[in-house]
Amino acid sequence: MSTSAAEHWDTVYGTKATDEVSWFQRQPTTSLRLITSMSPPSGAVIDVGAGASPLVDTLLDAGWSDVTVLDVSAKALALVRDRVNDRVNEPAGDRPLDLPSERPEPASFVVANVLSWQPERTYDAWHDRAVFHFLVGSEQRDQYVATASRAVRPGGVVVLGTFAADGPTQCSGLPTARYDAEGLAAVFEPGFSLEHSEREEHMTPGGAVQPFTWVVLRRT
Repeated sequence: MSTSAAEHWDTVYGTKATDEVSWFQRQPTTSLRLITSMSPPSGAVIDVGAGASPLVDTLLDAGWSDVTVLDVSAKALALVRDRVNDRVNEPAGDRPLDLPSERPEPASFVVANVLSWQPERTYDAWHDRAVFHFLVGSEQRDQYVATASRAVRPGGVVVLGTFAADGPTQCSGLPTARYDAEGLAAVFEPGFSLEHSEREEHMTPGGAVQPFTWVVLRRT
């Protein structure tokens, strides 16, 4: 991704409804299942390149309380932040009596490009659905892996979904890389080891099928 990545994605999220983009999911079923199978709700999780995904909502509903949402697009994160805070600050008539009228934000929101972001803490789980495959240069991939290595605690996991080897060659007007599980694992060696892999066929809002490769990589 280039230095204009923020402008590109702000334009996308500023001109399209969240359910019009090809990567839209009403329920992030695979993401949630893989995260919950590898990390308990007491752990800290970060969703990298979250866009306007409902994953943060789903994690909070499932009992997670330490959730960070990172994206290069301020417009995308504003959509998520408003949605999540609207769910928390319900009208008084709908709110449980033991909750105060105003509560702290239930998640942390970071506007940043993952390639230049400097993590200030560590996480038990790092989730990325459809960011890594935009990194078509080896230097970009190396920087991403270096950042993940700093951000994920030893024993923690990276839950990563990219276009599969037979997936699309571009998305949102940008070129993409395609991977099988072994290829993804090789990029992250030796700091991470492959623990699980699977294939998912994502149906876009327009009816196209996009094959994804999912891996769980354990921080050594």
